Amino acid sequence: MRIDLHAHTTASDGTVSPADLVAQACDAELDVVAITDHDTTVGWGEAAEAARRCGTGLVRGMEMSTWYRGCSVHLLCYLHRPDDPALAAELVTIRDDRVGRVRAMVAKLAQDYPITWEDVVAQAAGAAGARTLGRPHIADALVAKGVVADRAEAFADLIRSGGRYYVNHYCTPTEQAITLVRAAGGVPVLAHPGAAARGAILPDEAFDALAAAGLAGLEVHHRDHDAAQVARLTALAARLDLLVTGSSDFHGAGKPNRLGEHLTEPDVLDAIASQGATGVLRPAS
Repeated sequence: MRIDLHAHTTASDGTVSPADLVAQACDAELDVVAITDHDTTVGWGEAAEAARRCGTGLVRGMEMSTWYRGCSVHLLCYLHRPDDPALAAELVTIRDDRVGRVRAMVAKLAQDYPITWEDVVAQAAGAAGARTLGRPHIADALVAKGVVADRAEAFADLIRSGGRYYVNHYCTPTEQAITLVRAAGGVPVLAHPGAAARGAILPDEAFDALAAAGLAGLEVHHRDHDAAQVARLTALAARLDLLVTGSSDFHGAGKPNRLGEHLTEPDVLDAIASQGATGVLRPAS
């Protein structure tokens, strides 16, 4: 089986709709794909309908913005109940703060470049009404204005973390996020925890604390991990009895990542499914 457990759509910062994600997963000959938009489940219904039509297995999830002792940590959450009140309320807080953060970054950029809030909103609307605003929408507005050539150039310079125009946004403490996800029947897995090029990464001792809080697994096989990080994370997962996943982190045209470039083993998906509240949508046999 070919299983890819990390992909984004226009519900957050991807460039393809939830239905098109599933269609492209079919074209890539994936047996199972996960929809994991940032801090939202708004794309689940459309993706589920497309999966039923296409005959592709679907894991419903999201990627949650969290913070652990100075490190930005992305937490993949699989198969949770989307109507859980505590988790849903926390996601509203995250998304609302993202809007203020984007406004503040645009205000800074507008002092030096021809970009407005309306330009960014137009990019989000052009992506089928993105529900979670973020830096990629600023990048797309900068591309549209001819300031940069593509998202990669924007992220490398103007909107890079810690740069002149960067503004932080609210993130849930990682241990709290794990607790919320588990209480909602979800399965929490750290996304690309060894991606050093993105910024500070977690030290080894942090994984012990997060495993004790209920962490289920590590996304080990990812294009942002070099061989040393794969070896390190594999060893940490073995020591802490954590699941090992592999994923593309697909964003459509927003990133070079391609569906199916890294995969998850079927027994790992079975273990995730056994812990989750909502179950994997599988094609009828």
